[in-house]
Amino acid sequence: MGTRGSRGLLHIYLTDHLAAAAGGVALARRVARSHRDTGDAELLRRLSDDIAADRGALQSILRSLGMPPRRFKSMAVWAAEKGGRLKLNGRVATRSPLSDLVEIEALRLAVEGKAAGWRTLLAIADREPGLDVEQLRTLLDRAIAQIALLEGLHRQAAGTAFREQASKRTGRTHTTVSP
Repeated sequence: MGTRGSRGLLHIYLTDHLAAAAGGVALARRVARSHRDTGDAELLRRLSDDIAADRGALQSILRSLGMPPRRFKSMAVWAAEKGGRLKLNGRVATRSPLSDLVEIEALRLAVEGKAAGWRTLLAIADREPGLDVEQLRTLLDRAIAQIALLEGLHRQAAGTAFREQASKRTGRTHTTVSP
């Protein structure tokens, strides 16, 4: 496949990532809103802002490569993210402790995908002069930090979800001691 074919594939790849980023931003904002009255509110708001900024960086990368975004893909993923809210979580009208756990897991998957995208762009940066290696390294480092943050939130959400369920079954409350 020639250069034109490679650029065409790169364009598809980047617009697919941009579409996924739209869903990731919507999910991150929803998670931040659902925790606005918790101790993690500021942390999740900053995470949401960073994820939105990463999407903006991807839009800039597309522009620097002379590749227009394909909005229909972003709209389709946005609609799928909204539909994902209709999942069964054991409760009809309220949030379940599983809601937090599943949302954090989905957000983690989104950030892992974003990190893979930055790694891919770094791998081809020597063949694409429009790619800024330093920017890509910064974006990858930020994604790695987001993954670490989400891992901590995941442990917390898993503990809360299943501790609450066990407490309801046994009628006992559990005190958690951090290591």
